[in-house]
Amino acid sequence: MVSLQNLGVEFSARPLFSGINAVINKSDRVALVGKNGAGKSTLLKIIAGLQEPTEGSVGRPADLTIGYLPQQMEVADDTTVIDEIKKAFSHLTARREEVERITAQLGERTDYESEEYAALIERLTYLNERIEIEGAEGMEAEAERTLLGLGFLRSDFCRPTSEFSGGWRMRIELAKILLRRPDLLLLDEPTNHLDIESIQWLEQFLVSKGRAVLLVSHDRAFIDNVTNRTIEISCGKAYDYRVNYSHFVELRKERVEQQMRAYENQQKLIADIKDFIERFRYKPTKAVQVQSRIKQLEKIVPIEVDEVDTSRLNLKFAPAPRSGDFPLILDNVGKAYGDHQVFDHATFTLRRGEKVAFVGKNGEGKSTLVKCIMQQIPFTGELKIGHNVKIGYFAQNQAQLLDGELTVFDTIDHVAVGDVRLKIRDLLGAFMFGGEASDKKVKVLSGGEKTRLAMLRLLLEPMNLLILDEPTNHLDMKTKDILKEAIRAFDGTVIVVSHDRQFLDGLVEKVYEFGGGRVREHLGGIYDFLRSRSLDSLKDLESAPAKKAEPKIDVKPELKQPEAAPAPRRSYAEQKEHDKLVRKARKEVEAAEAAIAEMETRQAEMESKIAGGDTSAELLEAYAKLQKDLENQMSVWELAQMQLEDISNR
Repeated sequence: MVSLQNLGVEFSARPLFSGINAVINKSDRVALVGKNGAGKSTLLKIIAGLQEPTEGSVGRPADLTIGYLPQQMEVADDTTVIDEIKKAFSHLTARREEVERITAQLGERTDYESEEYAALIERLTYLNERIEIEGAEGMEAEAERTLLGLGFLRSDFCRPTSEFSGGWRMRIELAKILLRRPDLLLLDEPTNHLDIESIQWLEQFLVSKGRAVLLVSHDRAFIDNVTNRTIEISCGKAYDYRVNYSHFVELRKERVEQQMRAYENQQKLIADIKDFIERFRYKPTKAVQVQSRIKQLEKIVPIEVDEVDTSRLNLKFAPAPRSGDFPLILDNVGKAYGDHQVFDHATFTLRRGEKVAFVGKNGEGKSTLVKCIMQQIPFTGELKIGHNVKIGYFAQNQAQLLDGELTVFDTIDHVAVGDVRLKIRDLLGAFMFGGEASDKKVKVLSGGEKTRLAMLRLLLEPMNLLILDEPTNHLDMKTKDILKEAIRAFDGTVIVVSHDRQFLDGLVEKVYEFGGGRVREHLGGIYDFLRSRSLDSLKDLESAPAKKAEPKIDVKPELKQPEAAPAPRRSYAEQKEHDKLVRKARKEVEAAEAAIAEMETRQAEMESKIAGGDTSAELLEAYAKLQKDLENQMSVWELAQMQLEDISNR
């Protein structure tokens, strides 16, 4: 579908990458990985046609449609959310108009055997197929489902886009791209502006409805669940693996080890040959053997070992000064903006040394409560900071607050005090800003490099209560792992606001869920919390049909009236469209249920074989894959059931 042929890019005569060759097929879901600054975003821009490579070319079919979501983009602010979303269907309107034009031409022409007539028939067939595939008949319903999946409420649909934050406006753009159903999706860090529930929805969408996908993400769980292929850009080269990220990590390690063994064996051979040449160079009786060895040495093709990135972030928080036993106590804390109550009655106590997570949908108050703790905004209730508590705060937009005109060195020099100023170069080297990198201006740094620099500023003061608001945005996986270990080793108290499940796993021992104007405490790690929420959701789904069935059995007439009242207000066309949507949603539920039943049958067969003593690697691998597929299918069924219920209640 898309072919990359010998692609190369240079900046200021310095190669970023070169010799990249790859083909992206229709069913590929590709993770593009590599350290910050390796060229991932640049490659996406080249494939999208927004940037020209220094060398090589990109082959694309003429009718290929591409949807590209960059890390940052300008978003229009002159309309409502739903009207902005409807712009995603402008191409369908154009296709319908073209269908009408071609139909009119065919009605006037009589040259049925000509090539031109055949070409018109072929084009008409293609356009009708595209309109059918893209679900043109249910555009508005699909738009609503997508907005709801990405975390919007129905009450948000008619709000002006200017009322939303940059992160929410990026969600609007993502929704528009998904609704266009392009042949190839190019997503650059799509999860940075999503909460956990929206990320899970996006996972299911890309797996069940997406076509070809090429994405950059540092959310390991997300790319593991979505992708089936991994392309790594490392040291200017590209390596292609037909596996997901977790398997890629194992295979890459094996590849580098094999290269190292081959390289070491070759170096030993070269040393032996050179030693022979030196020992017998001047002995006439050995002249023939020496010349033979010289020719052998010249023919050896050096084995190249992938350069291993030895630069490593040396991240360690300073020892925490001892605080009181309870660094933070909240009693009925609430925050409202006008008539909008963000949350209320937040009551909990953090003990010294606890590490907790704030999770929930965007807009439910996670960052707002952090600002209350930092005394940046007024609030109701009582919030008490414990004895000798020194807070270190990393804001969600901390990296964007850096002065782009300053150099990396000057950024740290302006905040360093005392003896630390004598060690700035060493500190920068520990944060992978050694050598010339320390003289770069902040504005040319990648998102991950800016986040590292902002983190270094945070570490210049000792603290015992660390509050991190989305600290992993733009960080590559290696750096996130290092940050995670540093937080785990930190002996103070930690609050982490994050949507990254992999990052939170094994890091926090308590989760505070924000939603519905409340803050709820959940004991256990992040996956304990997610499992409990999933069970609650399934229970709600199971009880929903019973609640709807009760009025049909025995209910007072006055209770039926509110249900019946909206029906007469629907026109015939509206009722017909509503019934069509219900039928379609019910078919999706039935299809998901059939798929689950089939998988459960296969699972039982495999379990029978395993119980009988068949523990072959192939069977165990197939069983593990089936379990994962079954979990995914259950999520698909859950989403379909929610959609059916939602449509039925309209």
